Amino acid sequence: MIHADAPSTVHLPEGDWPTALDGLCACFPRIPREQWLDRVRRGRVLDADGAPIDERTPHRAGMKLRYFREVASEPSVPGEEVVLHADEHLVVVDKPHFLPVIPAGAYVRQTLLARLVRRLGNPSLVPLHRLDRETAGLVLFSAQPATRDAYLGPFRARRIAKRYEALAAPLPGLDFPHVRRSRLQRGEPFFRMCEVDGEANSETRVEVIERGTRLWRYALEPHTGRKHQLRVHMASLGAPICNDRFYPQLQERGGDDFSRPLQLLARALTFVDPLSGQPREFRSRLSLDPVA
Repeated sequence: MIHADAPSTVHLPEGDWPTALDGLCACFPRIPREQWLDRVRRGRVLDADGAPIDERTPHRAGMKLRYFREVASEPSVPGEEVVLHADEHLVVVDKPHFLPVIPAGAYVRQTLLARLVRRLGNPSLVPLHRLDRETAGLVLFSAQPATRDAYLGPFRARRIAKRYEALAAPLPGLDFPHVRRSRLQRGEPFFRMCEVDGEANSETRVEVIERGTRLWRYALEPHTGRKHQLRVHMASLGAPICNDRFYPQLQERGGDDFSRPLQLLARALTFVDPLSGQPREFRSRLSLDPVA
């Protein structure tokens, strides 16, 4: 089994379960009870103090447990993360395409978080925001718990200016800059989003950076942070982002084609540092394909 170097955290909900093991099984119904029992017996599930639980540990609502994710096999992801900045509070990294930020699904050690923990030797690293696995570019990490809430504040208050680049088909009939507002909710399958009627809960500003014959390079500024927001908005405008396997139509599942990455890049992050009060800007060193 391949397991994570750093544990994940879960807080058990209210319920009539007699043991913490039963609560875990209820929280993660897709994982067989036998698998959780095996992890518990091997000391891979810890309480809030870092001590292993056993199969008789009683359940408590809100109980904090830490567990090490495990998979039988794990795909290898090409490309290397590049640390652009590191200090006692923040780590800023360029993430390659196809690499998840945190452990999920079949990915445990092939994640940006796990790679950085091993590389920097800092198990306290926590991402302050997320990027889709398919998206490349900037990700900010908190380097220590003492200042984590301070740096989460600008993200929660939407005081972080984010700028993305994307390659997509031309939209000659649209006036730019263009603002797309819509209501997004989970669709089918569960990992896709869709636009529905109702009050808008997402907003993206779209500009054109470069015009080619077949493709245009767009600058995208999300004013909200809904899942897959940029991908859905560009597809809804009639210009799905190049190599997008989810939008506008879900393509057949298969292995990743590393030669055809999603042409979406988290280019820049700008904010006022909550500790120093000084403006900060970070820019990705990665690039998308040339405009054709």
